[in-house]
Amino acid sequence: MTERAVEAAAIDAAPTDLFIGGQWRSARSGARLAVEDPATGETLTDVADAGAEDARQALSAASEAQPAWSTRPPRERGEILRAVYERLIERRDQLALLMTLEMGKALPESVAEITYSAEFFRWFSEEAVRIHGRYMVNPSGRGRIVTLKQPVGPCVFVTPWNFPSAMGARKIAPAIAAGCTIVVKPAQQTPLSMLALAAILDEVGLPAGVLNVITSSRAADVIEPLLKDPRTRKLSFTGSTSVGRRLVEQSAHQLLRVSMELGGNAPFLVFEDADLDAAVEGAMLAKMRNVGEACTAANRFLVAEAVAEPFTRALAARMSAQRVGRGTQEGVEVGPLIDRAARSRVQELVGDALEHGAKLLTGGSVIDGRGWFYEPTVLSEVPLAAKISEEEIFGPVAPVFTFSEEREAIELSNRTEYGLVAYLYTRDLQRALRVAEALQTGMVGLNQGLISNPAAPFGGVKQSGFGREGGFEGIEEYLETKYLSVAL
Repeated sequence: MTERAVEAAAIDAAPTDLFIGGQWRSARSGARLAVEDPATGETLTDVADAGAEDARQALSAASEAQPAWSTRPPRERGEILRAVYERLIERRDQLALLMTLEMGKALPESVAEITYSAEFFRWFSEEAVRIHGRYMVNPSGRGRIVTLKQPVGPCVFVTPWNFPSAMGARKIAPAIAAGCTIVVKPAQQTPLSMLALAAILDEVGLPAGVLNVITSSRAADVIEPLLKDPRTRKLSFTGSTSVGRRLVEQSAHQLLRVSMELGGNAPFLVFEDADLDAAVEGAMLAKMRNVGEACTAANRFLVAEAVAEPFTRALAARMSAQRVGRGTQEGVEVGPLIDRAARSRVQELVGDALEHGAKLLTGGSVIDGRGWFYEPTVLSEVPLAAKISEEEIFGPVAPVFTFSEEREAIELSNRTEYGLVAYLYTRDLQRALRVAEALQTGMVGLNQGLISNPAAPFGGVKQSGFGREGGFEGIEEYLETKYLSVAL
């Protein structure tokens, strides 16, 4: 088969309707939503465009399925998750191609994301049978204290376009393990990966109504009614802080359990005693994963004055050597940004930094032609007055700032409303621990540029949100604690 034929086959194999109550169905209005290839601007296919009534039907299906699913033996829930893990690994290449077509990232990164997604299903397949309570003697000696964990109930998930499989897997797997039912709305730019995941869950025997997927171009129209409905008991959102704030406000009407994984402004600290080769390698991972379109992406490179010049020079050389192109092409490392608006915003931030006196070492321009491509870019001597020092870039741009001492590095790192992740390079163990504890973030990468791990808790502080996904902590977001006071 030709390359185009293989791509067409991947698209044709993906479901394009709503998944409600175990059935694939059109939107009540019959409306369809176009899905575009960001590398070409061409329409790949279209999917059902849900409205408020479709969303309510999905919640009804989840609510009706909740009682039976909550009492399903944990081992059986775990076996379903394990089967999903195995199917994802078996179909990794096909699913990765589908993701690259709708999102744009280089194919090897999509392959890595499918593997990462699968690991959440494997991890929580094992956690499903490890939901604990406790039994203890009342301190007074009169009676006993018993606690048990029960599922929160029907959940509403809103997932982003930048990791269209992994961000869903990170929520769906623990919810299923805990015994919760789900309505998920994926991003309108990248619905196909979530629909493909839903098809796999259906295929391995997940009961009808446990997972429901509604694709829509009108997020507010379909999500707000769900948050006001008393049958909803949990909201989990990954996306921008501005949207997260609105959803938290809406969730207050029903006093929902809420998890928010929001924006970031990650500092990447390089001290004078760092292994510079390792720091540059880590910088490329932390900055260029997913074309820089990640909440965990290094947003500000804070480098000790003594090593700023060699580090920046080496980083610029690595960035300029990156091959840009359509993610399906062999050897491509940097795909397009998600759409025109995203590219325009990156260009605006770079332009503002240059106007404030930053120096351009490489890149800095839109790439002419089809698709939303932008050159990998390094800026040095960036002033703190530039917008890029405070705003999330979400693109392949590395601004370098300098510091003279440890205290200044910590102050610059914490000089932001966000607090998701920070990266720290030093060979001094005491400094590493001292600085890591002082950084106001939920996660720290110590001498490494990639921190995401299904076995570890993922989440931030301050305006980066609250709640944790992954690790032992991840399943707790979907469980309520019930206390029994026992007379004895």
